[in-house]
Amino acid sequence: MLGESLLMWLHSLKIAIVEKNSDRLHELMDNLPQLQSQEEITSALILLDEAKQVIESLRDETALAMSKIKKSSDFLKSTQVNPIAKLDISS
Repeated sequence: MLGESLLMWLHSLKIAIVEKNSDRLHELMDNLPQLQSQEEITSALILLDEAKQVIESLRDETALAMSKIKKSSDFLKSTQVNPIAKLDISS
């Protein structure tokens, strides 16, 4: 039978996975409880694999969003009519 603190940790991990809460996932992974039985280890491994997939998905989504922002920024810079001139006081 799973211990009470482990059940709470597993429940919190499930919620963080469903919510795709990367901060909470990192916090829970940093505070992994002591696992005693094969059942506990198996349950934790299954959920940690899900958590890994969520983190990878969020990382990919962030990279895609950053790429789109860079492309938009580059486009706007290339279509700027009068680029902001710098005052040249060297001459």
